[in-house]
Amino acid sequence: MITAYCSNCKSVEIRDLSQPASFPEDVVWIDMVEPSREEELYVEKVLGIEVPTREDLKDIEPSARLYIENDAVFMTASLVWKAETDAPTLTDVAFILAGNRLVTIRYAHPKSFALFIAALHRLPENWRSGAALLARLLETIVDRTAEILETSVSRIDILSTHVFGRAKRVRKPSNYLEQKLRDIAGHHRMISKLRDSLGSLSRLLTFFHTIPAIQQDHEAKELCRTISRDIQSLSEHASFVAANITFLLDASLGLINIEQNSIIKIFSIASVVFLPPTLVASVYGMNFQVMPELAWTAGYPFSLALMVISAVIPFFFFRWKGWL
Repeated sequence: MITAYCSNCKSVEIRDLSQPASFPEDVVWIDMVEPSREEELYVEKVLGIEVPTREDLKDIEPSARLYIENDAVFMTASLVWKAETDAPTLTDVAFILAGNRLVTIRYAHPKSFALFIAALHRLPENWRSGAALLARLLETIVDRTAEILETSVSRIDILSTHVFGRAKRVRKPSNYLEQKLRDIAGHHRMISKLRDSLGSLSRLLTFFHTIPAIQQDHEAKELCRTISRDIQSLSEHASFVAANITFLLDASLGLINIEQNSIIKIFSIASVVFLPPTLVASVYGMNFQVMPELAWTAGYPFSLALMVISAVIPFFFFRWKGWL
């Protein structure tokens, strides 16, 4: 699907590709969402550039994501997608500056694009050019990334409370901490995706800041600097959050080991407590002909009492030592 946005913020969806390839003169943004090969050829004919295909976006190396060809600027960044689900992923989005027009090629629907389109009419007229528009779009993308990171931090804080506050809660399943390990893994995946996306955006901003269209626009140049500082701050914060997740993972594994050691400790003490009674029962279970106690009238109660005493003494000894 091809949607063209004019400088007056009106959008035109291009459906009829049989007409001569052209766009209105005031079109400043061409948004291509999951374009077909016919749509790619249509845009190529209008702008005189080679549009990257889906395979090109997947196969492109990080070092070859930023280049200039035939006076057109090609940039590719990885954006976080499906951040609200349990399986966040990265999607590659191509940004092309062809003359005074911005072309975006994407095969997903990051929320940042929907937010930017909804606020497009609020942009001042001096921002309604290809390069300036891309600067504003990158600002929205970074703001959305910051929002995702903030949400992840809040969820990690709640998860930390659940892990370390388990002792105050009642009737938790035996595999409670094991379930939390899966949650920790999910948060680690999200933060890893965010860090990869921020790294990609940082490289793109560094390259974008050097093109003549930005160098000649003072406001856009300052905005790019601000966005670059925001990305750096977010990257540092994401690294800090990743360290906290590592600590939470280690702490959860430590708590699981403590619980397992407690269970083993109980079995060990139980075996020691019941060892003396077992010894007494073994002695009187031997089949010797001469065993005086077998002829006693009180022999059976005596052996039972001896077994109870031999079990009680180790029990209270362990309690006195604090092992129970």
